[in-house]
Order: sequence, then structure tokens, then C-alpha cells
Amino acid sequence: MEISGALARLVRMRQLATSDLAKSRRLLAQLENAWFEIGPCDAVRTKAMELVARYDLRAGDAFQLAAALEWCQGVPVDRVLLTADEKLRDAAVLTGFDAKPI
Repeated sequence: MEISGALARLVRMRQLATSDLAKSRRLLAQLENAWFEIGPCDAVRTKAMELVARYDLRAGDAFQLAAALEWCQGVPVDRVLLTADEKLRDAAVLTGFDAKPI
């Protein structure tokens, strides 16, 4: 969802051509087969609420960071988090991830 929203936003901002949007969606479909999804279970929801209180994050970004922390079992050392959102990247670095811009 996050990637689809970012692609649509780039098209609206005229930073991504519609022809490139089609290519990006095909690549996204391929990537969907390789990732692991973590749903908003109670632990992720609780952690997201802590993160939104601690950092300047929107709810969706807090859920994303909470899910990443759940994925690495709370040990983000040597784990990379990719994001185009500067506030999410900053919070990820503060929690211990090697956060990189995309």
C-alpha cells in the first residue's frame, strides 16, 4: 500500500511518467512475492502507539516502523529500512536501524 501510494503521488507531482508507472507496478508485483508481511497484531499496535508518541510520525509510518521492529524481534542492528519519508527514516535511525533513503 505504501509503495502504491508513493507511486501515485509521484505521478501526480509529475516526477514519474505514466509509462514508468506501469513498469513500477510490474516490479512491485514481482517484489510482493519476496517480502514478508506483518499484520497489526496487538504487539505491533502497542509499539506503533509508543512510536507515534515518541517521534514525529504519522500513524501509518509508526505502524511500518513497529512492524519492522517486530520482524527483527526488537534488534534492528545491521538491519536496513528503506523509506522515502524523512521523519520515518529519522525515527528508524533513532531506534537502531540502518535507514536509507529511496
